[in-house]
Amino acid sequence: MEKAHRSKLQRRFRNHLKQARVVCLDIPDDYAFMQPELVALLEKKVGRYL
Repeated sequence: MEKAHRSKLQRRFRNHLKQARVVCLDIPDDYAFMQPELVALLEKKVGRYL
């Protein structure tokens, strides 16, 4: 998710996200599904939130 995506989510679903934390990983939308580079980035960035 990029910062622009997070902003759109917060604007559109403001009432539903009051108690939720939305984390922006700053990963550009330049990867194919399950592309090894994307998987490596996700593993690196998501670990601290899980």
